[in-house]
Amino acid sequence: MYNYSSYLSKYEKGSYLKLLKEIIVGDEKPENVILLEVFPHKQKTRIDFYCTQDYLGIKPVCLTELIQEGRKLYYMNDGKKTEIKRIYNRVIFDDLQQQSAEVLAKGNILFEDLDVEWVPHPNWFYRISKYTLPFIHHPYVPTTYFLNEIKQKPADLENYVLKPLFSFAGQGVVIDVTPADIEKVKDPENWILQRKVKYADVIETPDIPAKAEIRIFYFWKDGEARPVATNNLARLSKGKMIGVRYNKDKEWVGGSFCLFEK
Repeated sequence: MYNYSSYLSKYEKGSYLKLLKEIIVGDEKPENVILLEVFPHKQKTRIDFYCTQDYLGIKPVCLTELIQEGRKLYYMNDGKKTEIKRIYNRVIFDDLQQQSAEVLAKGNILFEDLDVEWVPHPNWFYRISKYTLPFIHHPYVPTTYFLNEIKQKPADLENYVLKPLFSFAGQGVVIDVTPADIEKVKDPENWILQRKVKYADVIETPDIPAKAEIRIFYFWKDGEARPVATNNLARLSKGKMIGVRYNKDKEWVGGSFCLFEK
């Protein structure tokens, strides 16, 4: 096992966390950096936030807890009003838009000109997302179209999946697409039609085989020309889609990781 690692590009735990801290905390003190989310302690990913706090010393803070004074932002840190200089942004707009009017109003802060640095900036959600897929033409990238640019529906519609551009955790995705599903879409410019990816059931488990999706973590430090692959996440599934909500009645599924030969 010593010849294998979950890390990539010759990284190991120490150098990985060092780079992560350089990107998120930068030259600021950890107490002046926050992880921003909508109700972070209620999110399914909260364990990630707590690990981030342990490794980097930055606290998860809810969008509703931000205190704005002019161009500056503050939060209550153990009872002390503390200035925020950098924000590790974990807010997903689709999640935000499902909140109450009061929370939505607080979300306007994301679009204001403030004396803070964003890691990453909220607009990245629109730049680096499913929105890029129709622009990538490669044998290993599923053929994808903006729904509003399709002049004629594919004859083999059963081989495609319909996805809202800016949703998260598989919400709104239509796996078994019908012409009626497409006709019901009122804002086709915010949807894509993507050719299905066939996941192979190759991982043996005590009952039925599982399929896997491997996600590579890329870090992109400010000033560097390109991002670098550093780590990975493997997600095991036996449902129609990858994700917890599609595997609730199944066993030997969920989050894992891959080991690569050094």
